[in-house]
Amino acid sequence: MSVVCDSHVLLDCPAKDTGEALTLIAEKAVELGMADDADALREALAAREAAGTTGMMGGFAIPHAKADAVKQSGVIVVKFAGGVAWDSQDGQPITCAIALLNPASEVSAHLAMLSKVAALLMDEGFRSKIQASSDPAEIAAAVNEGLDAE
Repeated sequence: MSVVCDSHVLLDCPAKDTGEALTLIAEKAVELGMADDADALREALAAREAAGTTGMMGGFAIPHAKADAVKQSGVIVVKFAGGVAWDSQDGQPITCAIALLNPASEVSAHLAMLSKVAALLMDEGFRSKIQASSDPAEIAAAVNEGLDAE
């Protein structure tokens, strides 16, 4: 599975709505070398969001995209400074997004990552650990451990 590095964990992000959050994720993906076109990636993330919200429950969202702009599969974890207005399943603001990015050709890898993160978000201990932590290394380790679990 993809490895989340400390540099893939963003804390206290100022985004106020879904559009700002997706732009932030796309720009960070380019900065990290995971993607080569922030606008194209943002459009792919927004198109996925338009097809059905990625806002889950308990303050989490799983924005994700398979796109030609993505050159290297990866995960970016974004914790927001405040709640982000996002169409979530429980109607609550999003405080943490776990973004999954894959090249367009990697459909099976994308689905495997999405399935694992969705399962992780059903675990109260995982959600609590991510929400409570302000340490990028601890957050990255928790996500990596969850992605590596069978």
